Amino acid sequence: MKAAVLHSVGDLRYEEVEDPHISEGEVLIKVKACGVCGSDVPRVMEKGTYYFPLIPGHEVSGQIISTEGRPGDIKKGDRVTVFPLIPCGKCAYCKIGRYNLCDNYNYLGSRCNGGFAEYVRAPVDNLIKVPENVSYEEAALTEPASVALHALRRAKVDTADKLAILGTGPIGILLAQWARIMGAGDIFLIDIEEKKLEFAGEKYGFTKLINSRNDDPVDVIKRETKGRGVDIAIEAAGVPVTLRQAIELARKGGRVVFLGNMRGDVTLPERIISSILRKELILYGSWNSNFTSLPKNEWETSLRFMQIGKLKVEPLITHRFKLEKVREVFEMMYKKSEFFNKVLLIP
Repeated sequence: MKAAVLHSVGDLRYEEVEDPHISEGEVLIKVKACGVCGSDVPRVMEKGTYYFPLIPGHEVSGQIISTEGRPGDIKKGDRVTVFPLIPCGKCAYCKIGRYNLCDNYNYLGSRCNGGFAEYVRAPVDNLIKVPENVSYEEAALTEPASVALHALRRAKVDTADKLAILGTGPIGILLAQWARIMGAGDIFLIDIEEKKLEFAGEKYGFTKLINSRNDDPVDVIKRETKGRGVDIAIEAAGVPVTLRQAIELARKGGRVVFLGNMRGDVTLPERIISSILRKELILYGSWNSNFTSLPKNEWETSLRFMQIGKLKVEPLITHRFKLEKVREVFEMMYKKSEFFNKVLLIP
């Protein structure tokens, strides 16, 4: 098959490799679409995967072409998306269904071969069927949609809560959509790129947009909330300055969610530490998503809301590239040579 193979940091090649071989409890999937996650760019261009060579990509949708043993209700021809974290099933966290906290997990696209390929192998237990009226391209966004949903569920969003979302990429817009679905009140979107804010306004109708290159978001939001701050601040950009701002934006007794993968060390000034104490803030870390039926399968929920048209992910897709263009795709995204939101690779 053809695949995009990472041989070393920055050395991503489109080449022919051996087809995956499936074992008991696995399926072989013909990849129909695979999203390029924001984390894929530094992984390919700066950090590397856990070993080389390896096929990146974890936002996968496709069609099953073969199964091996115990398929359950999954069969050849089914349209599926893939939960990329493969839990060990043995540690204390797996035993209580907290698979995203597994001590010994595997992971498509960083610890084992992923979806930047014509075919990918995956455990049958990691599959979820895609509803008929949800396209493969939309289904490829189930992973980021579920990550966003998980973060809001961690924060216990309530009706009329005021939110500040720092970072207006795909995850930021998905967070804002979920918050609106959940009945949140004012939703402030913050970014340094005007085009991202314009996109959120034009495509999704969000109006409280703050360009933090031009205005201090803390000043703006404090003014709009009469000095109170927001009920929930979500850091979704992964840079030190927005982490500090998230803490400053939260009201007394408010909640802060750390969601973005941080790039660089963070030093918190004394006044910020003091504000955490004096405001009695609740800080949440959010990692991956929930794939068990209890308390809620966030992947099923994401697909369900896509199916009924309330969660709109198709407008997020700004670029679709054939897999053979993968090198040019990563160069463009790394250098930010043009505006993009969600980028899909199509084998």
